[in-house]
Amino acid sequence: ALETLKMFEKKDSRVKSAAATNLSFLYYLENELAQATKYADLAVNSDRYNPAALTNKGNTVFANGDYEKAAEFYKEALRNDSSCTEALYNLGLTYKKLNRIDQALDCFLKLHAILRNSAQVLHQIANIYEIMEDPNQAVEWLLQLISVVPTDPHVLSKLGKLYDNEGDKSQAFHYYCESYRYFPSNIEVIEWLGAYYID
Repeated sequence: ALETLKMFEKKDSRVKSAAATNLSFLYYLENELAQATKYADLAVNSDRYNPAALTNKGNTVFANGDYEKAAEFYKEALRNDSSCTEALYNLGLTYKKLNRIDQALDCFLKLHAILRNSAQVLHQIANIYEIMEDPNQAVEWLLQLISVVPTDPHVLSKLGKLYDNEGDKSQAFHYYCESYRYFPSNIEVIEWLGAYYID
């Protein structure tokens, strides 16, 4: 893939930008940040209005820990294409890193309106409500999440934990049992079930 895309580097700016965007993403996936940054810069310089190029540039900056600058690139990508879901998702993650929880929630709720059944988006919203110490909302979103991925043992155990924290042992038992059914090696779940049976 890298070799094929490198053949497009010499073409006109739009083709060059698309090729460089893909090269940047491939290098990013291989955790070669220097190369990913180089091609992200090339892509942005070739076409400043390419939202995918701006998102990749944001990703490389994010990976280097400069979350404020990453947020700027994601916002610029969204100004060029308001439907760029990758930029919106990554902006939400960036706001979480910056501890701007309300802004992160806003990003993920907008995403949910676009991608109704995205497991990642539902998970992020539930996680944010957990951070905000709103267990009822966290449970609501996790219940939506298991309607999309009903066999995810980690989501099921998370539901068990939240119900347990709220003092609802019967619901906690139900979700911990479900989690154990799909993944019987989770020590925390086994310990909880053991203690439940002892009680």
